Amino acid sequence: MTNDPYADHPGLRGKITDPMDSYFRTNDLREVMLSNPATAPFWHLLYTPEERQASRDAALADHSGDLWVFAYGSLMWNPALRFDKVLRAHAPEHARAFILRDIYGGRGTEDNPGLMAALDAGDGCDGLVFRVPEALIEEETDILWAREFVGPGYTPELIETNTKIGPIKALAFLADHDSVIMTADISYEEQIKCVAQGEGFMGTSLDYLLGIKKQFDVLDITDPTVDELLAAAQSYLRVQAKAS
Repeated sequence: MTNDPYADHPGLRGKITDPMDSYFRTNDLREVMLSNPATAPFWHLLYTPEERQASRDAALADHSGDLWVFAYGSLMWNPALRFDKVLRAHAPEHARAFILRDIYGGRGTEDNPGLMAALDAGDGCDGLVFRVPEALIEEETDILWAREFVGPGYTPELIETNTKIGPIKALAFLADHDSVIMTADISYEEQIKCVAQGEGFMGTSLDYLLGIKKQFDVLDITDPTVDELLAAAQSYLRVQAKAS
C-alpha cells in the first residue's frame, strides 16, 4: 500500500492500532472462549466455523470491488483490518446504542456484567469507515467475522454512510434484537454500573467507552450520549471508592 491511509485525517495517526499488531489477528474469539472453562456455560451459543463462513458468504454475495467497513465502537481504534484509507463517516439511519450487555467474558462476566455499543436503527451515528482493498477482502473479512460473529448478537449488513468524498455503502454489524445479549430495555442506572464494573479478557467496559471518546476528540465529534455515560460511570466509581 503506497498511499497514506491517514491523508484525510492525520490526527488519527498513532491513534489506531497497527492491524498486524492487533490481538484479533492471532486470536479467534471462539477458540479463546472454548479454552476458558469459565465460559463453558456459553459454549453452546458459539457459531461453528461453517456458520461463520455461511454468514460471510451471504453478506458479501452481491459485493464487488474494495470493501468499506463502518466502525462505531472498538473498530474505531483497533480495526485489526489492513486498510488503505480511513474516513470520518455518518450513518444517517442508524444510532449507537449501549445495549450490548456482556456476561460472556469479553468485557464483563455474570457477576459483573459489562456494556458495549451496538448499531441500531436511529437518527444518525458518527464513526469511521476503513477501506479494505479488493485483493485483501478474503483474508481480512475472515478475521473480521472471527471477531464479530462469535455467537448471536449481530447481523452483518451493507449500510449507507456519508463521508467527505460522498456516499459510501459500508459493511456494518447491526444489533440483532433476537439475541439475548441485546437488552434494549436496559435502564440507565444499569448501563452506568455495567460500564463502571465490567471487565473481561478484552479489557474493561470503561476503557471501551474511553476509546470511543478519545477517537471522537481527535475528530471533533460531540456525542452527548457517550459524554454523559462516561461522566456518570466515572462518578459512580468515585462514589464506590469513597464508600470503601
